[in-house]
Amino acid sequence: MSRPDLESASNQMVRNVPLYRQKRKFTCGPSSLMMVMSALDERYQPNETAELEIWREATTIHGGCGPVGLALALKRRGLAKAGAKLSKPRVKTKQVNTPTFDVRAALYGMLGVDLTEIHGLGPSLSLKLIGECGTDLRAWPSAKHFTSWRCLAPGNKISGGKVLSSRTRRSSSRAAALLRLAATTVGRSDTALGAFYRRLSSRAGKSKAVTATARKIAVLCYNTLRHGMPYRDPGADQYERQYRSRVLANLQRRAKSLGFVLQALPGDANPAVS
Repeated sequence: MSRPDLESASNQMVRNVPLYRQKRKFTCGPSSLMMVMSALDERYQPNETAELEIWREATTIHGGCGPVGLALALKRRGLAKAGAKLSKPRVKTKQVNTPTFDVRAALYGMLGVDLTEIHGLGPSLSLKLIGECGTDLRAWPSAKHFTSWRCLAPGNKISGGKVLSSRTRRSSSRAAALLRLAATTVGRSDTALGAFYRRLSSRAGKSKAVTATARKIAVLCYNTLRHGMPYRDPGADQYERQYRSRVLANLQRRAKSLGFVLQALPGDANPAVS
């Protein structure tokens, strides 16, 4: 059965939505979804069989009939964002327990952005992350609020103007665990996030490096979902150049405050910085 595209349907400001009364106490979501489908296509007739079928499909996504499962059920029935074009996936290896449908295309059709462009986030992990955080992040005014809620930001304990502790709080959040898993994966890649992870790991230890990198990934996810900002990896070499410039600027400022002037060694235009 053919379906009109969502973009062409959304151009109509007024639309009559036929009423369908749910047949079960727990199928309010599928009933609302079928009313939307019947409004977009007059030939579609809601029925009890489809109601239960959609409920089963949506429930298997994340332990409940939530917006992510309903959106994927809508995607399976041909309603998706028009003109959606995805770039080629970075990793083509099929993972264990991968869903039978195209998760990446389904998420892109629902969100309008490709979360898998962020290094460390694969299709399955992105699906689980959306299942935990949802698609609407307006509950958090900024990325700082979002990372603090996930216990990925330092929990400063201040008394008398003195910072007593800045450890991150313990959390049983599954979203935080997923972001830490992504940070561990990206630490082995030749990316800016990977270079950041390796540098911090050698200086402060792997535990702090995982948390700090997970926070960076959480900020990227927030900006992508909330503001639609695309992610472009500058690369490990660009990160190393920026780090070197930042360290040299700090050393020059410190030397100037002490009355000295830094000079590069003759014949060494790019000295190593650690």
